[in-house]
Amino acid sequence: MASGFDDIFAELTNINAEQVLLSERVKLLEEQLSAAATGGGDADGEKERPVGEPVRWHELDAEQHAMLWPQFVSWVIWMADRYEMTTDQLPRQCWWKHGAVVEELTALWTSYESAYASGEDGGSAPYLWQDALARAVERMGRFWLGSCRNGQHKARHRDAAWSGDADYLALLLAAGEREPDSDPPGARPDEPPEADEDGNA
Repeated sequence: MASGFDDIFAELTNINAEQVLLSERVKLLEEQLSAAATGGGDADGEKERPVGEPVRWHELDAEQHAMLWPQFVSWVIWMADRYEMTTDQLPRQCWWKHGAVVEELTALWTSYESAYASGEDGGSAPYLWQDALARAVERMGRFWLGSCRNGQHKARHRDAAWSGDADYLALLLAAGEREPDSDPPGARPDEPPEADEDGNA
């Protein structure tokens, strides 16, 4: 019979696992920064990408993208075969057409590299990565892939994109501006709060 604390213990275990992964990533990044500060890198001035370094596709130049994308695709194919993923979990025909799925898989790829890099916590990091994979697969299938099934890609229905609309951006920026008369009484230091019927402020 399960006790009322089982859910709490499960959540604490997940939090602990994530904290260990974060600690491992911080340690790896510190080592990479230290190596960079001491002149690590190629002799011709080009710097090799450190193992596990995060990838932000939208910030890469064409040359960086051309170098990293094939490595990433190769890893995704290997991972999908190794874990016998179904098209319900990761549609073979269109996963790269879903930006959020690409970001999730990119995070899995870089964390995989970190987890399997040599380090002091080499025993537990791969196990914790397996847990991260299971949660990521569940998220991808439930939230982002929608109705892409049986070899068919179906774009998610949205009324409009969030970016590229100048009127929408202007509306958002204007929402952050405060009008002088919109402050509640007493919100500005030079304005006393209004008194109630008994004359109390």
